[in-house]
Amino acid sequence: MSTSAFPRTVLVTGVTGRTGSLVFQKLQAQPEYFTVRGLGRSPEKQQQVLGEQSTCFVGDIRKPETLVEPLQGCDVLVILTSAIPVVVGQPEPGQRPPLGFLTGEMPEDVDYHGQVHQIEAAKTAGVEHIILVGSMGGTNPDHMLNKIGDGNILLWKRKAEQYLIDSGIDYTIIRAGGLLDQPGSKRELLVGKDDQLLIEPPDGIPTSIPRADVAELVVRAIIEPQALPLPDFPSGDRGADPVD
Repeated sequence: MSTSAFPRTVLVTGVTGRTGSLVFQKLQAQPEYFTVRGLGRSPEKQQQVLGEQSTCFVGDIRKPETLVEPLQGCDVLVILTSAIPVVVGQPEPGQRPPLGFLTGEMPEDVDYHGQVHQIEAAKTAGVEHIILVGSMGGTNPDHMLNKIGDGNILLWKRKAEQYLIDSGIDYTIIRAGGLLDQPGSKRELLVGKDDQLLIEPPDGIPTSIPRADVAELVVRAIIEPQALPLPDFPSGDRGADPVD
């Protein structure tokens, strides 16, 4: 992508999340490259996390009609939405509190149908590039995260990834390891595919990554043409698994 194609208009969904807000702020800090918009469900949380932001929209990815206006005129969509587990009962003595998902906020609702809604709305709006931030572990149905509330969150995330791959839109899929609230640009990042770094982890290397580094990967994925799939790449899984 040549520099003449900038600035790019970018919509970041899940903008009030810890990673989404970092992505928004990094894009906003580079106005020569990006005109950034955000999307979240709560205007109060938007103000709390980002301050007064005239470029943030209120919408719900489970309601496709709320995605139309935020995506108008956008070049790039960054999907950072995810179902969030909550405490759903009292713990047994000596045990951790049980976790689950609220009604209507199951991974199937958010991580699959919500992402499909975003992809379809982006196609209708003429978005050129979608960046989807997901998670490692989707090749393992028995992964501990899938057991939370019987939500199969990683499996639904992978199903949404495949929908994006088949959509016909240029895409970049970033599968982060465990997310850390630590400074970025302090460590070397390792990249693998198909959870190979989980199956055969390098000695002494944790499968985790600072959120700030994930945010920087998103920014670079917009700027660098190497982040797009090759034209002759066979259909299938082309995401990257960044870990530290």
